[in-house]
Amino acid sequence: MPSYRNDPSNFNPMTLEKVNKAKMTIENFYANLINQYEEREERYRRLEETMQVEGLSDQEKHEKRHLLAAKETEYLRLKRVKMCADDFEPLKVIGRGAFGEVRLVQKRDTGHIYAMKILRKADMLQREQVAHVRAERDVLVEADHTWVVKMYYSFQDSRNLYLIMEFLPGGDLMTLLIEKEIFSEDMTQFYVAETALAIESIHRLGFIHRDIKPDNLLLDAKGHIKLSDFGLCTGLKKAHCTEFYRDIPNMRPQDFTNPLDSKRRAETWKKNRRALAYSTVGTPDYIAPEVFKQCGYNNGADWWSLGVIMYEMMIGYPPFCAENPQETFRKVMNYRETLVFPPESPISNIAKDLILKFCTDSERRLDSLDDIRKHHFFVGVDWGHVRDRPAACQPEVKSIDDTSNFDDFPDVDLKLPSPSKDSELQVHDWLFINYTYKRFDGLTTKPKLKTTL
Repeated sequence: MPSYRNDPSNFNPMTLEKVNKAKMTIENFYANLINQYEEREERYRRLEETMQVEGLSDQEKHEKRHLLAAKETEYLRLKRVKMCADDFEPLKVIGRGAFGEVRLVQKRDTGHIYAMKILRKADMLQREQVAHVRAERDVLVEADHTWVVKMYYSFQDSRNLYLIMEFLPGGDLMTLLIEKEIFSEDMTQFYVAETALAIESIHRLGFIHRDIKPDNLLLDAKGHIKLSDFGLCTGLKKAHCTEFYRDIPNMRPQDFTNPLDSKRRAETWKKNRRALAYSTVGTPDYIAPEVFKQCGYNNGADWWSLGVIMYEMMIGYPPFCAENPQETFRKVMNYRETLVFPPESPISNIAKDLILKFCTDSERRLDSLDDIRKHHFFVGVDWGHVRDRPAACQPEVKSIDDTSNFDDFPDVDLKLPSPSKDSELQVHDWLFINYTYKRFDGLTTKPKLKTTL
């Protein structure tokens, strides 16, 4: 007979929550100790390898080991210092949505420029987004930052979650698409190849991005791609809820002009595209049909999205754009009939073939970087040095804090509200345990002279 004492249903809910909080606290404490040890050992290993390659003398090796040991000590000291939003001077809002915003900020003690992503805890709890927010934080910690935007710090207060990331002044691919309208095949080859490498870097970590779209493909100062989740701060957090995909067929139509031909469709898409990026609904145009079906999917869903983006690059609008989300949903689900190439926008048969190999049944879809590299569309691409060659389009960037490639939000108050005293939010605050993170090279980098902004 089961023991009364061991039946969780017999305990007060507040007691159970305290137990869960204590369990998570202990687990995270020891997990952090192990991670801290492994990361320190990895830094020493890399140093020894570098010194071996450089052929340093014993004295030079001793000095470098001593310098790293001093940095490790400083890192441990600075990790204990609590970080808060007031440590950063807000300069400008560069992204805004229903659940948060992205700001250009400057760290007051070092003068370094960052992008600060702010997410409201109350919205994360209400939308049941805690698991996703933690996954986002984890992938930014683990990612290969050649292809993924680099996160330096994460912290929280009673009201918000904060992600402090590198600022990429080149804007995003959505802005470039709106500006250029149509890419040449060479330009398309460059951006599709870089995006494929970025997607693969996420898949190697065991993550499915699920929201690959031009808004989330940022451009650095030289015009190279980095994958980001900034789109979640522009109203697309809802796009990661199960309910979002389930409710697509029942959404109210948006104010779209009914397109009559491909030219009119391109004009309509361009006119409405930016508004969709900042809406609470977003756009379902890039979502794979198996994701809508809610019957299980794998990382192949991200390759479908890349095919849709490639079509948009070469045609001027995505293949399933329509006058309302319900119609887009219908077109995606019937892609065998609706995925067509307008005759007045000719592209090569090789390009069409690659798009159709991305946008097909999940069982037949190109779903590995090895297979993608072999496609004839990428003939001539030096995959090992893609990021070393000049970008297909060089953004105009005047300074490290240049925001000219981002939208303006002049009506936004840069002063953050005081931390919330909402008792219900504080009760559930344990759900965000272990959100705080400080990157070693972020804390140990020397301050620089504060720039005039």
